[in-house]
Amino acid sequence: MINFIDKIPFIIAEISANHNGSLNHAIKLINMAKNFGANAIKLQTYTPDMMTLKDNKIKFKISKGLWKGYNLWDLYNLGQTPQEWHKILFKHAHKRKIKIFSTPFSEEAVKFLDRLNCQAFKISSFEMNDYNLIKVAAKTKKPLILSTGLSSMDEIEKAVSIARSNGCRDLTLLYCVSNYPSKFSEFNLNYIKEFKKKFKCRVGLSDHSIGSEIANYSLISGATVFEKHIALQNQKKGLDLNFSLRGKELGAYVRNLHETYKLIENKKFIRSKSELSNKIFRRSVYAIKKIKRGEVFSKNNIRTFRPAKGISAAYYLNLINKKSPINLKKNYPLPKTILRKISNRKIK
Repeated sequence: MINFIDKIPFIIAEISANHNGSLNHAIKLINMAKNFGANAIKLQTYTPDMMTLKDNKIKFKISKGLWKGYNLWDLYNLGQTPQEWHKILFKHAHKRKIKIFSTPFSEEAVKFLDRLNCQAFKISSFEMNDYNLIKVAAKTKKPLILSTGLSSMDEIEKAVSIARSNGCRDLTLLYCVSNYPSKFSEFNLNYIKEFKKKFKCRVGLSDHSIGSEIANYSLISGATVFEKHIALQNQKKGLDLNFSLRGKELGAYVRNLHETYKLIENKKFIRSKSELSNKIFRRSVYAIKKIKRGEVFSKNNIRTFRPAKGISAAYYLNLINKKSPINLKKNYPLPKTILRKISNRKIK
């Protein structure tokens, strides 16, 4: 099987509920993600009945946050990606040559996506304690992405153990703060390193923050996969709009991550040609007095100055107390050949 996550950084554009109930809008979001350099599109696969009970006797009403006032069933009914869209969206993504997968929220959703040949599954932070769902997804043997928001380390350990013991061989853990939007003060990027060390797997970021700073810092900390909600450039409404990248913002997010990766990917210690051209502004050894052949070099007749027109200042200490093999003019740099004449060493 070809690796699903095959690039660093690997950027997942999450449509979620930002399609606003329009198939055409969802297709435009796929096109936008492709045009701005995302590597994959992610959907969410559920019906409201897979998510909660429609029971007026139990008040499943959200009391705070971005979706305050919504009844859960009504919220999921509004935000769902209809199952009849999936085949169309998968086909369109394949046509545009961008990977597509989904988050299933039930056993039925896993089976439905598997029939569509969905290449990978993501388990939402809020479902990380649904070990049966993880087991069912893992048994498909497809790449599995687990989002760790809300979970304790013990819960993450158990979820990873269940995934691996049921056939998952390609596991990604996403460090996540499940707050919408997430504040800088809520992040602890040390967990990215801890996850890599503890679970020996690929680690990424499920990013609900504003902007790209947290993503850049996460990349430096070792994250290689980045999931971000998206919306169209001039989109005015959407259930996830407050923490989504709109249009060109996605392009900037992708560019920032790639530029940051260039800063850390090369493990060799090198200097660019343009930087090395500035060596001329280093110091050389200069005669501060007229020096006759045979005269001893000392702090009274040689010093180091810019620019690097002669022998490097690195050899200043080698020259002290040595006799000059040639006559030297005041305020002129010592030639690079001078040490060779003193000790038969070549100056580079």
